[in-house]
Amino acid sequence: MSLFITFEGGEGSGKSSVMKEVAKRLAADGYEIIETREPGGTPIAEQIRNVILDKANTKMDARTEALLYAASRRQHLVEKVWPALEEGKIVMSDRFLDSSLAYQGVARGLGVDNVLNVNLFATEGKYPDLTLFFDIEPELGLARIAANKGREVNRLDLEALSFHHMVRNAFLDLSKRYADRYVKIDASKTFEEVIEDAYQEIKKRL
Repeated sequence: MSLFITFEGGEGSGKSSVMKEVAKRLAADGYEIIETREPGGTPIAEQIRNVILDKANTKMDARTEALLYAASRRQHLVEKVWPALEEGKIVMSDRFLDSSLAYQGVARGLGVDNVLNVNLFATEGKYPDLTLFFDIEPELGLARIAANKGREVNRLDLEALSFHHMVRNAFLDLSKRYADRYVKIDASKTFEEVIEDAYQEIKKRL
């Protein structure tokens, strides 16, 4: 069966690493898994990602940022996500629509509904089947990033702590707004525990 699963959360929540491990387990169970990420996932979308996250682009306007995310998302869906779902595969994406709502809609102050409308145009009104929200205190998440020397540091990692608190609160609000597809995962647990929790939540839907 096809299923579109998105992994969401603040910086340092571990969602990217967890997604890779959960994908391995599901593949071992016999499911066809497509792993991808946003912004990015396809050559054109990855080029847009480079512009968005470039630490040199300090003058980027908030609306420009939101529109670039939506453009990258559209290309990602058309070129990769939707074809895989049509083939009956499980698509797991590291970030999707909700990140735009949290980061640009709330933390950048553009308004959730404004950003949502732009993205519904890009996604043709389609949402994920399941969203795993990896919840963690921003202080802990940023400490993990500082300790992980091999991790990519991008423009969003350099924002003030208050920005990351706004992002977390936005995700908490979104988990209530979209309770039918959201599952909150306690990302402060051990890596193994978080992997198990995420895996079991997906298995419930399968």
